[in-house]
Amino acid sequence: MAFVHPENSYTRMWVQAHGALEDLLVDEHPPTAPRPLKDRLQVFQGLATFYLKYLQIFRSLEAVYDQIVHPQKRRMVRHVLDGVMGRILELKNEMVELEFSEFHYFDDVLQDLKLTPEDLEVPIPQYFVREKMHVLRDREKMLAHVMAKGGHIEQVEQELSVQTMCLEEAVRVLQVCERARQGRLRHRFMKEIRQAEEEGSQAKSQTPISTLDPDQAATRIQKVWRGYSQRKRTRRERLEEMIFLGMVPPEQQQQRPSVAQLKAQQVETTRRLVQEENEAEYQRALVSIKESVRAVDGPDLRETLQEQIRQWFIECRDATGKFPDFPNAEDGGSTAIFAQKTPDQVAAELAVKEEEKEKKRKDNINKDKKGGKDRKDQKKDKKRKSKQKKGGKEEGEEEEKGWKMPPSNFLPTVVEGNKMYKDVWQGRDEKQNFLQRFDAQLVREEKRLEVEEEVRVQVDELMRQEVKNLKLAVDREKGKKKKKGKKGGKKKKKKGKKGSKKKKKKEKDLTADRTLESLYEELVLEGFLIRPLNIKLSEYIGEFSYLGTTLRQADIEPMPSLSDVRQLIALYGILPLGSQSVHQKAPLMKTLLLAGPGGVGKRMLVHALCTETGANLFNLSPRNLAGKYPGRSCLQYLLHMVFKVARQLQPSVIWIGDAEKTFYKKVPKLEKEMEPKRLKKDLVKVLKSVKPEDRVLVIGTSRRPFDADLKPFCKVYRKIILIPRPDYASRLVLWRELLCGGGARLTPSLDLSSLAKVTDGYTQGHILQAVRLVLTPRRLAQQTTRPLTAEEFIPPLARQDPVYKEEEEAFKMWYGKTPLGKKRARAAKAIEEEGESGKDKDKRGSGKKTGKEEKSKKKNK
Repeated sequence: MAFVHPENSYTRMWVQAHGALEDLLVDEHPPTAPRPLKDRLQVFQGLATFYLKYLQIFRSLEAVYDQIVHPQKRRMVRHVLDGVMGRILELKNEMVELEFSEFHYFDDVLQDLKLTPEDLEVPIPQYFVREKMHVLRDREKMLAHVMAKGGHIEQVEQELSVQTMCLEEAVRVLQVCERARQGRLRHRFMKEIRQAEEEGSQAKSQTPISTLDPDQAATRIQKVWRGYSQRKRTRRERLEEMIFLGMVPPEQQQQRPSVAQLKAQQVETTRRLVQEENEAEYQRALVSIKESVRAVDGPDLRETLQEQIRQWFIECRDATGKFPDFPNAEDGGSTAIFAQKTPDQVAAELAVKEEEKEKKRKDNINKDKKGGKDRKDQKKDKKRKSKQKKGGKEEGEEEEKGWKMPPSNFLPTVVEGNKMYKDVWQGRDEKQNFLQRFDAQLVREEKRLEVEEEVRVQVDELMRQEVKNLKLAVDREKGKKKKKGKKGGKKKKKKGKKGSKKKKKKEKDLTADRTLESLYEELVLEGFLIRPLNIKLSEYIGEFSYLGTTLRQADIEPMPSLSDVRQLIALYGILPLGSQSVHQKAPLMKTLLLAGPGGVGKRMLVHALCTETGANLFNLSPRNLAGKYPGRSCLQYLLHMVFKVARQLQPSVIWIGDAEKTFYKKVPKLEKEMEPKRLKKDLVKVLKSVKPEDRVLVIGTSRRPFDADLKPFCKVYRKIILIPRPDYASRLVLWRELLCGGGARLTPSLDLSSLAKVTDGYTQGHILQAVRLVLTPRRLAQQTTRPLTAEEFIPPLARQDPVYKEEEEAFKMWYGKTPLGKKRARAAKAIEEEGESGKDKDKRGSGKKTGKEEKSKKKNK
């Protein structure tokens, strides 16, 4: 049971993470307000430093939350973890608005912080899927049941089993098989003839062998053996040196995990089992301890509260000569009484509130009587105030020029979590709690507050009635006035109901008479709700770009790497969809567009996003919509049904493949029957109904975005990620991983560096297809006698068309016309103009200096 000891590595990791977080919070909230920064490079480096430090804290807290077994500590870690995740998203959004680019390069910052490119990877919390594993299993069973009911599985089996073939192809296959059979027979026949000839030649050449001296024979044998062993040793040492230098890939010697890895996996599984046991015990304790607190402390709490409130009644009666009005539940009830105030202060506050209510009532009556003159005067006053405000801003703009850190929605959460950690867990002695079970004292304190609040509500109702009875008995006139005030309050509520009619009109439910199960079944049978492929985001292979900062300093915009694309998918898709609290407070993103040439892995990223978050996948591609739900009303019904199920079963991803077809400039003749522009108008309306609490993301994929009308296209898809073809480093890693995954043995005869260089312009899909065509079962069986070479992969690659420079330039030109691309171009022009103006000033200044120097020389002469 050493894995639950409080002094283990995960507890130390938790302590170190909070230490780093405290230092970071000091930098976030300096004692003196910082001045606005004017240097954009300095601002970016500050944001990048914060971003990387928060990433390291996020990685540590995620590992702690995944493995720590104490239930109350896990809740504490989860609270801080969600805040750190949200802060990372805020910092990323600030960097995008500063540089007008989705891709950022941290080469110099990584070097300053002594970090590696692996530290840039955004960790994906495992609790996104693990904590709702039971829900996902039930959903998978339901999906399989509906698909089997609709006959989808049988259709797939029939398609796989029956394959049609034309006559010419059948004849060609028969010819190939027959020629191969004849070749094998001919080979066997020639082999037998050759063996017979060798046996005859050996029988003829049998002559008496000359005998050698034993010493000479031993010397010859030693010579041959030593030469062979030394050559073998030299080859092995040379291979080890080349592997150490990274010039030759290592051979696959250990395909199975080591003993230490297996033991570590076993420890992780046992910890998760202990987590579940401790969590179940904690949930039972919450109920039992609350009942015991209610039974033991509840009567005493009720009596003390009643005595305190009655004492307050008497004090107010003695001080003011009348019984006070008991505060409403909206004002806090009896909590307002015990807020460290005297009876006179409380009575004065209540009297002021009553006067304000009466004034508002009178003002409303006077407004109805007066004409439109007052409204005009009010409008004029508003205009004057707005002008004064604008003038004040213009005057103060000169002092406040520069960049300031905007207010954060997540920093208060992080600060609160850090404070709770200091107050509760930092100095707590856990030596006696060896099994890391829940702390009963903390549970009792929490439940005592809950019980106290429940008792307070009950006592407030009783005491409110008691005050009424006292007032009716002592001063009835005041009771009558209070009744009148209540009637006025009811009228106000009616007015509020009238104003809320517009909201009800917007939220029409077209499927109010149907259950969620029936809607789910219909979407599955129609092919709109599909099963996502089980793909992890880590399977999207790509290498870090090491020259991004250098190229940008030279005014050259670098092409983003696949590692950058993987990080953006984690930041924009996985983290917000995985956590409800992060999605509500983070910058809202309803849509995302993945644009790039065919084969770069756009669809794979969509499936990976669904796998990592456990999200449902809806397919609203134009090809899938063709011939289904015809007419405008039917399409609106379909969209309502899709978004309703997506909200009820969130998180959900709505995928629109070939997204440019929905916004075609001109529909091609061949696609007119498909009606690809059906979604254009209704999609915009439906997206307006998506709220921050709805974890629904619409993802579009496009291989030809330049065919779409740009303005409506960019209005729907606010976030655009341009996925390029892989660079040399990514291709090298891709070849290695795909070959190893396909069962190939990486030997020195297989030159991966040359393969990566030759395949410049080819996408991941092209390389994967070439690997599958070459690595057949027969070729894999021949590797021992005939190792793989790079030349074998050239023919299947030559049959495919790469991504040409013209196509890549077309993507760059299109991205430059998007809103973010235009902003970046304007910023670049402004920087160039500033640089030119600075040079002109320097020249003028130098010219003046030279004139003065000449005059002084003349005087000296």
